[in-house]
Amino acid sequence: MAGNIIKEKSWKEFKDAGLLWMINAVLHLFGWAIVYEMDDNKVQTVYPARVTYRGFDEKSNSEGYIKVSEYLRENIDELAREAKE
Repeated sequence: MAGNIIKEKSWKEFKDAGLLWMINAVLHLFGWAIVYEMDDNKVQTVYPARVTYRGFDEKSNSEGYIKVSEYLRENIDELAREAKE
């Protein structure tokens, strides 16, 4: 059954959809962030971390909102269908 309801995705896809930015924007409120370290274009490790900064700069926020909006536009039908199942 898990194969039908869980589909593994890459960290790249998660990040490219703007979701890492969105989650970190929320986590920053609490002084936390999800950090990923890459080597040779491959994610080597991902971990939660305490951070002293809060939020992102204006350019990062604009890019994040655009990515999330585009993800929603491209996936809204599937997301709505899944929510109703």
